[in-house]
Amino acid sequence: MFWAVVFFSIMNATIKGVERLPTMEIVFFRCVISILFSVFWLRHVKVPYKGTHTLLLVGRGLAGTTALYFFFLSIQNMPLASAVTIGYTSPIFTALFAVLFLKERMRAVQWLFFGLSFIGVAALKGFDERVSWLYLAMGLFAAAMSGVAYVLVRSLKGKEHPLVVVFYFQLVGTVVGGAFTLFNFVMPQGWDWLLLVATGAAAHFGQIYLTLALQGEKVGVVSSLNFLGAIFATIFGIVFFKEHLTFGNVLAILLVVAGVLLNIWTNARGPWGIRRWVANLLSK
Repeated sequence: MFWAVVFFSIMNATIKGVERLPTMEIVFFRCVISILFSVFWLRHVKVPYKGTHTLLLVGRGLAGTTALYFFFLSIQNMPLASAVTIGYTSPIFTALFAVLFLKERMRAVQWLFFGLSFIGVAALKGFDERVSWLYLAMGLFAAAMSGVAYVLVRSLKGKEHPLVVVFYFQLVGTVVGGAFTLFNFVMPQGWDWLLLVATGAAAHFGQIYLTLALQGEKVGVVSSLNFLGAIFATIFGIVFFKEHLTFGNVLAILLVVAGVLLNIWTNARGPWGIRRWVANLLSK
């Protein structure tokens, strides 16, 4: 999940670089480039494309594509850090949906830790007057649809190869994005092409790691690591968008990290939970 966050953070930055293009066109290029990687790897590991749970696979693709569109739209119409911050409310929706539909259990204290991380994410950039109610609502809707997609991925654990799950997501995104792009195409120029390729590549590898993570651990716990993306958003903001790191930013980052680590520790059910988690991570 850590590497998924890294790649998705790169994707967020590249999307901001092509904000002049229509949102659904970016979704199309992101998915069509990623689907090429998916086809290559499926052939390499000799896994059939079709899968056996078509309805769930298509549903995951539709939920993911919807989330992509509204998230990209929020990135294009508000500061990157603000859009990313709103997007990282998805673990709250994911945990809620997992409890309701997958019957996963969450300790009461873990909701407190979710709240701690959420406060840290919200405080990372503070209130931004440039964020309208419309795009705030769109960002929250994107987060909710991401929660639906995460739960569907979890429900496919042991039923479908992770590459098949990713392939269907890209396939649905390519078809839906392509249909809309036919009527509103804007020719990319110069660096746009490189950024679009980078968006698709980063999205593909992020999606692979995300699928592996969601099928290997409880949704509510794994998705909490999404909050680490706020740290990368801050770094990219400093490097590419000339943002400054204040004392408030540092405090917010500490709140995010604390919430994430406390969630891991609580899930491990013991004072040595983090140590075992790190040892298992390094062993892989």
